[in-house]
Amino acid sequence: MASHMRKSFLILLVMGLVALTANAQNCGCSSNLCCSQYGYCGTGDPYCGTGCQEGPCYSTQNPPPATGNVALADIVTDAFFNGIISQAASSCAGKNFYTRSSFLSAANSYSQFGQLGSADDSKREVAAAFAHFTHETGHFCYIEEIDGASKDYCDETNTQYPCNPSKGYYGRGPIQISWNFNYGPCGQNNNFDGLNAPETVANDPVVSFKSALWYWMLNVRPVISQGFGATIRAINGAIECDGKSPSTVQARINYYTDYCSQLGVDPGSNLSC
Repeated sequence: MASHMRKSFLILLVMGLVALTANAQNCGCSSNLCCSQYGYCGTGDPYCGTGCQEGPCYSTQNPPPATGNVALADIVTDAFFNGIISQAASSCAGKNFYTRSSFLSAANSYSQFGQLGSADDSKREVAAAFAHFTHETGHFCYIEEIDGASKDYCDETNTQYPCNPSKGYYGRGPIQISWNFNYGPCGQNNNFDGLNAPETVANDPVVSFKSALWYWMLNVRPVISQGFGATIRAINGAIECDGKSPSTVQARINYYTDYCSQLGVDPGSNLSC
């Protein structure tokens, strides 16, 4: 009996330790990271998707769960994608870099993108994302920010993602992600060294689109139900919104409404920021 009681006590002790360990794992994520169903911090589907416990979880944001079951490839068709990139000059670096297939390949890592509420909601999300892609890259002309190498995008106060002094964290990719505090976690979640090899975003088209989708799902998707204007604010609000650059805001809106029209959906309200 005593032996049985000792075994029972040991089992309960181990279970208690496991529970304490799990609880410890579930705590301490920074505000921009999700706590996964297994208690680890990060971003992207494995952390912010099914089972996410805290942080900017997809399932706890304003957007409703997908009900339309729309295949992303059926929204981003060859005609839709080529209609955008065909407007870039043949001399553009992005002309032979960005492709529909690389976008769809990148989207496999972010399976919740374009799966938002109804079929129309999903199409509006795609229209919004591609409106920003178009504006940021000039119809997929630019891979890197113009004169970006001459600008300082190192936040030296961010000790979690310290800058490599020989690298530049200027805008790259369809959303032109910038700063060390974006390149660091983006690389961690997309299997490249964002701090020591940020140029990967400009060298690998799939990684390039992954960087845009990473930023979108973390920073833009949570506010998309507030209207297209909220997505502008999430991407470049400090520079463009509140009357700072009305022409730039309008350009983004024009792309969005055009793409909504192409996809056969109403653009909704609250278009400006």
